[in-house]
Amino acid sequence: MERARLEKLKMYMVPGIVFQSLVVAGGYGTGRELAEFFLRYGTWGGLFGMLGVSLAVWSVVCALTFALARKFSAYDYRAFFTKLLGPAWPAYEVCYFAMVVLILAVVVSAAGETLRALCGLDYMLGVGLMALVTGFLVLRGAGAIEKFLSWWSFVLYGVYLVFLAVCLARYGGALGQAFAGGGAEPGWALGGLRYALYNLGSVPAVLFTVRRCKTPRQAAVSGVLAGVIGILPALFLFLGMAAFTPFVLSEPLPVNAILQVLGLPWLQTAFQIVLFGTLIETAAGLIFAVADRFESSYAECRLSPPRALRPALTAGLLAAGAALARIGLTGLVQSGYGTVSWAFLPVYALPLVTVGVFLLLRRAKG
Repeated sequence: MERARLEKLKMYMVPGIVFQSLVVAGGYGTGRELAEFFLRYGTWGGLFGMLGVSLAVWSVVCALTFALARKFSAYDYRAFFTKLLGPAWPAYEVCYFAMVVLILAVVVSAAGETLRALCGLDYMLGVGLMALVTGFLVLRGAGAIEKFLSWWSFVLYGVYLVFLAVCLARYGGALGQAFAGGGAEPGWALGGLRYALYNLGSVPAVLFTVRRCKTPRQAAVSGVLAGVIGILPALFLFLGMAAFTPFVLSEPLPVNAILQVLGLPWLQTAFQIVLFGTLIETAAGLIFAVADRFESSYAECRLSPPRALRPALTAGLLAAGAALARIGLTGLVQSGYGTVSWAFLPVYALPLVTVGVFLLLRRAKG
């Protein structure tokens, strides 16, 4: 009985945990993204954009995507978009590859800077260590990635909650003033939508976790929960950062700047360790989705994929990310994220809420 309950809990929670793991490094790990898409619109505007727009979009899209994937047993993004877009499915893949390289650029840049700040290591040594662990997880497969992402998410939640608690204990008054005197600047809804759309590209990379669901209804429930699980750590950081506005708006690494102000070396060390782990889990999850897509193509042709396929894909994507990382973290967030955000609207979000809903209803009646 206990085992059955545990499996049911995994069925509903694991897709959300993996989704949160994929979006955290490119979505809010350093705090730069939260400043760009939310805090710049004021404390209330940022909160409205996050909970009123981003959360709603994530939960709806995750629910529809997971339900449709379960309906058609499409557990990699190629199989899924073949059903959703038909012959036009490569349009999503082009956007996905652009997103992966962009996020890997953010991950590579942050990994090098994080280990340099944590241990004094050379920037490239930090990048190399991240690449090695990422490659190990991708080669180990879905089981290893799922376990690592799940356990590390609990660690992340704990450290983020401690961060918020310390900010509230020391600067609770400043946070209260930020909300009392803050407002909602024009554009907060658009900021929330752009943030949600940019991160939507990661949803199909989670499809391998939907295999546990036995019905589309169960998959839809896990999708709604995925939106909530994915946004909560962002909310913790947002509230902590709000107490330090407008100071954090101009910082390239806002969370790191706040930790230096707090003057707690143990918390800064813990946060940097957690951040480095999130960089690895994000990179591993996104790259594994690419490898899974190509391996499924070989399986359809009843062929065994080359042994060098996963290592080659991992090395190639990380190298592309490292090359793009030269732009710098702030430049990547301000320029690249906006472009990728809108690209997912016509190739994923709009087809999903039109064609996807039609397919779900038609299949349900059939």
